[in-house]
Amino acid sequence: MPNIVKVLLNSVFSFIYLFIIAKLLGKKQVAQLTVVDYVVGISIGSIAAQWCTDAETPWYFYAIGMGIFFIFSSLVDFFERKTPLKQFFKGRQIELVTNGKVNYNSLKKSKLDINDMLGLCRAKGFFDLNDIAFIFFETDGSISILPRGEEKPTVVSDLIKPKIQKSSPAMYPIIDGKVNQDVLNQMQKSVNWLYKHCNIVTKKDLKNIILAEYISQDNSVIVHYKK
Repeated sequence: MPNIVKVLLNSVFSFIYLFIIAKLLGKKQVAQLTVVDYVVGISIGSIAAQWCTDAETPWYFYAIGMGIFFIFSSLVDFFERKTPLKQFFKGRQIELVTNGKVNYNSLKKSKLDINDMLGLCRAKGFFDLNDIAFIFFETDGSISILPRGEEKPTVVSDLIKPKIQKSSPAMYPIIDGKVNQDVLNQMQKSVNWLYKHCNIVTKKDLKNIILAEYISQDNSVIVHYKK
């Protein structure tokens, strides 16, 4: 049989076999994939792609390889549901912010830096950390946010006495132990003013600050410390 015909047949069989395995594994959104799901998906896809173009290796070698990864994924799902190993495979949620304060050790454990966390908050519609009471880093890599009481979604009772507030991006003059001069210029403040309001005397004091947020309403600074 010519190689071109083998490649065509292999591609068809590979697609059908991959489709069957995907249906058996079940539907999951990309954001819901665990590390095991990600590894299994990449591996099965790679095997299927190689199967399509390899005209020499027997087809059942690839079918067996994909089947083994399918069995492994099914076993992991079983152990997650039926045994206490769920936390081992999936991990646990991490509390990044508690009562409005950043948990630096939790942030390090999550492998995020403060800019990553702020970006995830903006993606959720929160541009000011001061509006947030709790942030949880979920096992699927997403974040869940519990806003402060006054920042919760509007309900019917809120419409009786509507509150109109001017919106503006939050200003962080210190991020991860470094002064942001551009933000200071926007605030029209000096470094000395910032150091005074953040109780910074030495470089060590500055390095110990993971985030400082300027509150323009009362001309104050909210400081989040690493330790």
